[in-house]
Amino acid sequence: MSFMSRTGILASAGVAAMLAAAPAVAQTEIQWWHAMTGANNEVVNKLAADFNASQKDYKVVATYKGSYPDTMNAGIAAFRAGNAPHILQVFEVGTATMMGARGAIKPVAEMMKEAGEAFDPKAYLPAVSGYYSTAKGELLSFPFNSSSTVMWYNKDAFKKAGLDPENPPKTWPETFEAAKKLQASGHPNCGMATAWITWVNIEQFSVWHNIPLSTKGNGIDGFDTELKINSPVHVKHLENLIELQKTKAFDYAGRTNTGEGRFTSGECPIMITSSGFYGNVKANAKFDWGNAQMPYYPDVPGAPQNSTLGGASLWVMGGKKADEYKGVAKFFAFLSDTDRQAKLHTDSGYLPITTAAYDKVKASGFYKDNPYLETPLKQLTNKPPTENSRGLRLGNLVQIRDIWAEEIESALAGKKSAKAALDAAVERGNQQLRQFERTVSR
Repeated sequence: MSFMSRTGILASAGVAAMLAAAPAVAQTEIQWWHAMTGANNEVVNKLAADFNASQKDYKVVATYKGSYPDTMNAGIAAFRAGNAPHILQVFEVGTATMMGARGAIKPVAEMMKEAGEAFDPKAYLPAVSGYYSTAKGELLSFPFNSSSTVMWYNKDAFKKAGLDPENPPKTWPETFEAAKKLQASGHPNCGMATAWITWVNIEQFSVWHNIPLSTKGNGIDGFDTELKINSPVHVKHLENLIELQKTKAFDYAGRTNTGEGRFTSGECPIMITSSGFYGNVKANAKFDWGNAQMPYYPDVPGAPQNSTLGGASLWVMGGKKADEYKGVAKFFAFLSDTDRQAKLHTDSGYLPITTAAYDKVKASGFYKDNPYLETPLKQLTNKPPTENSRGLRLGNLVQIRDIWAEEIESALAGKKSAKAALDAAVERGNQQLRQFERTVSR
């Protein structure tokens, strides 16, 4: 072998060694803190892994941070300490709190525009985007795991009570009568119940009947909002629940979703709660079941209107570099893909966030065999959202919900009238609103 050949080989080997020693182009990490457990945690991890495999520039790292309140508090504390994640999952109750944290967030619409990612707010279901947008329609956070309230019912119990399992009650009076018959036919402790007592019977109840929860468009048009939950319609509804509680045709099932197991166990044949209950019902109910839209009072003009959201959205935290925001924007564009949204919906039960994804699943015929997954979507799109039904944005809503629940519990226990309880709920709730308003106006 000639000197030149040997030299060439050595040179080539040297270049190869240098290339091998050189570090790969560093990926930009995107930290995503979330509150999902069980199967939902697996969904989050798979979304992150699929995005990471789809490109080489960014790596999304998904980290479980505890319950919804724990995750939100951890994110806010981390921002104050200068080490916030890029993406923070926050439940819908925390929307106003996140809005009020000036400088702590980067509005999604603004970020997508700056990053040059194609983004059309009108592509999202109106009831979804409206909840997380400003009064001018600017999307503040990215809708993620959305749900709504539906009525789950035990078809076997309906048959036994002489009720039509394929024709569940549509109105509140019909639901109350069904609950009485169900109780008389073998369910002495509970004809019907609702989980999330305030979400179902105040928040969703208000928007479904197109009556104001509070002034200023339920707080969306300003934090100087005042509660309106002691209207004649609200009072009448609580009076009906109080009367039924006396015989347990209606039975109180708690402030959160801890009482949902009373449905899957067969104790309560009607449970009005989140559409997100689907997974537990499917896995644990040993009877034939179905779901239906929320009941309404037929004498309320315009009812039913449209429902609003539960679940959570993804907030982008402030103070990050432009390249990091570009990675977040690419991830959100990835999540918005029609095929991906459609599959996420059919696999997990989450609501699709875009109209195109909903239309795709509907066209596939999926809902013919799985009608219960379309029920919340029919509610959300029942009518175009109004000032009373596009959502709500109340500061200190976590604390306010506890106040509302205390007053409802007092009324159901016979300690207060419905009117007195809701008057107190308004007065005490307004104090929390004023406290929050002072905090954000500093």
